This record gives sequence, C-alpha cells and structure tokens, in this order.
Amino acid sequence: MPTDTFEKTSWSWQLSQFQQQAGEWWEYQFYRFEKTLPELPNGWSISPWLGELLKFLFWLVIGLFVVWVGWQLWREFSPYVYSWLNRSGNLTDFRAKTRSSEASIALLLERSQEFYRQGNYREACRCVYLAMLQQLHQKAIAPHKLSRTDGEYLQLLRSAVTPIQPYETLITTHEQLCFGNAEILPDNYEQCRQAYREISPE
Repeated sequence: MPTDTFEKTSWSWQLSQFQQQAGEWWEYQFYRFEKTLPELPNGWSISPWLGELLKFLFWLVIGLFVVWVGWQLWREFSPYVYSWLNRSGNLTDFRAKTRSSEASIALLLERSQEFYRQGNYREACRCVYLAMLQQLHQKAIAPHKLSRTDGEYLQLLRSAVTPIQPYETLITTHEQLCFGNAEILPDNYEQCRQAYREISPE
C-alpha cells in the first residue's frame, strides 16, 4: 500500500498522467477538426502518417513555446539567481570573515599594529575597522549582518551614537580600501587609530 501511494504521488506518475491527458485532449481536438472539414469524396481520408506529422508539429510548437517562456524567465531572474549562488558560494569565506571579526578586539588591534610595523597600512586600517565593527556588535548597536554596507552602517550610527565623526573616519577609510585607488598612508592609519581611541578610550 505505501508503495502504491508513493508511485501515485511521484513525479514520473504525474508526468505520465499529464502526457495521457494531453494525448486525449489532442485526439479530441483532432477529431473535432476532422468534423469541421468539408466532406471528402468516398475513399478519401487523412492518412495516418499525416496525422502523426500534425501531432509531431503540435508538440514541437508546444516545446518551442515552453523553451521560449523558460528563456524569458531566465533572462528576467538570472541576476537574482547568480546573486543567490554568489552568496551561497561565498558562505565559507563569509564564515571565515565572521570568525575573524568575532576575534577579540584586543587581538584585532594587535594585528593592526603588526601590519603597521610591516608597512601594510591597508590591512592595518582594515583591522581597526573590524575592531570597530566588533565593538558595535558586542554593544548591540549594530550586530553583524552580511548584507549591511558601509553606507547603511553610517545611517544607523547617525541615529544611535555621538559623536559620529570617529565612525565616519573609520568607515570612509574602509570605503577607500575597498573601492578607491588612493594610496593608504601612515597618516591614514594614525587617523583610524585616533578615531578608535575616541570611540573606545584605551
């Protein structure tokens, strides 16, 4: 009994039912079409091969229509599909970044100083930025969120914290890291460190 139930609700069974119903519908339509034709002389009839050809052409038109609809839907929704796949593909990377941002603030600041000593001012500034995000997360001002942009952080912080200037310094520097071509200099790092001290006096 369970096997019968499974078979009746399976995709293959539903597909075979659809094919059977479509075939019956086609035969009925073809029968009606034959009835509307003028009466042929005795001995004349539509040959079986012509009936099969018409049936093939009908299914070909249906198939092409389905392909066309599928293509239109794909063109419309493929950006969303790619966006979703990209997020799924980057999930491991995101988890690694999350673990990094959830490291202790002290460790992030220590790393920033190490990068500074090595002359890697971009990564040094990035670590200070991550320390700021971690602090915002711990204080429940702006919990970690994958989709939140720097602009959204600023908008949120403007209504939640004062003074806003230190946060703006860190966020705009991070935007330069990600989207700008400007060189990050030791002065930029010092500005980030000073901004962080204003946010969280050590």
